[in-house]
Amino acid sequence: MARQVINIAGVPKSPYFSHAVKSGSSIYVSGIVGMDPKTNQLAGQTIQEQTRQSITNCRSILEAAGATLDDVVEVQVLLTNPIDFAGMNEEYVKHFPNDPPARSTCKLGVDVPGLLVSIKMTASL
Repeated sequence: MARQVINIAGVPKSPYFSHAVKSGSSIYVSGIVGMDPKTNQLAGQTIQEQTRQSITNCRSILEAAGATLDDVVEVQVLLTNPIDFAGMNEEYVKHFPNDPPARSTCKLGVDVPGLLVSIKMTASL
């Protein structure tokens, strides 16, 4: 099965990982943070702002791979502060209002100043 690396302009990237990898009918999106591609800064100081931007970034990556949020089967949310769980859910449900994908939520182990959330997704075409 061929492996296709997906990296897109406009979403902050790292030399240590690809935005996503498509293998067969599966798309694996890396943990993506809520950086605003226009400013290259975190999208805001609230969990809602960063969650919104993280999902927007993931959506852009999925679209480059030929998928949409409707194709997402699994999401892993990594929170810096578990106390932000309710606020993250407040924004998350706006993007997955019906029949949401399977999801897990864990504590983010990396301490990056101001970073509140990282979201990774798996989609199936």
